[in-house]
Amino acid sequence: MQRGSLAAVTIETTGSAAERAYAYTKGRIIRGELAGGDRLSEGQICADLRLSRTPVHEAFLRLEAERLIRLSSRQGATVSPIPMSEAADVLEMRGALERTAAARITARRRDPDEVSRALEGPLARQEAAMAAGDVGAFVVADIDFHTAVVALSGNPIAEHFYDLLRDRQLRLAYVVLTSTDVAPAASYADHRELARCLCEHDAAGYDAVLARHLARHQGLL
Repeated sequence: MQRGSLAAVTIETTGSAAERAYAYTKGRIIRGELAGGDRLSEGQICADLRLSRTPVHEAFLRLEAERLIRLSSRQGATVSPIPMSEAADVLEMRGALERTAAARITARRRDPDEVSRALEGPLARQEAAMAAGDVGAFVVADIDFHTAVVALSGNPIAEHFYDLLRDRQLRLAYVVLTSTDVAPAASYADHRELARCLCEHDAAGYDAVLARHLARHQGLL
């Protein structure tokens, strides 16, 4: 799959100048356009967005707080590499939240039609993205599928914590799909199976497919 259009993962750029600079730079980091170790120039961001240095500096401070960049008096701004342990850590937390969500969905025997409607949107977008060779759209639809599963559990606290993982999941997904042998079709097929398990109230089946799904990404980074 080619990288394709990245419009699908452009982070919202309306609002204040600092928010625009933050969204623009963060989007480039998440998409892998700015890789770990790359230097960042406030002046270049200013030129790209036609902004003054003050809002760009504010954006850099926010990105540093999120550990996406490092700021130093000697080197300036540098994109933080993805730590070796981050893939495992993110997948561990993601798996724990999603297994709990699936257990609740199946235990409460959610209406299969309701489950299907919630998941069909991301699945359809993934299928369309594969056909178009659009990595950006595929990655967002992938994360949206799993987010929808957690939302179906009706646990707002789980939704909140899952949302905190979103940026890291997006960044990892880009790396996996653009620099490894993981096939988008395999991920999509897993999602179809996961949706079927939920509709059939099969918690054990969901756990088994999810374990296989997450194992594909272990040790890749």
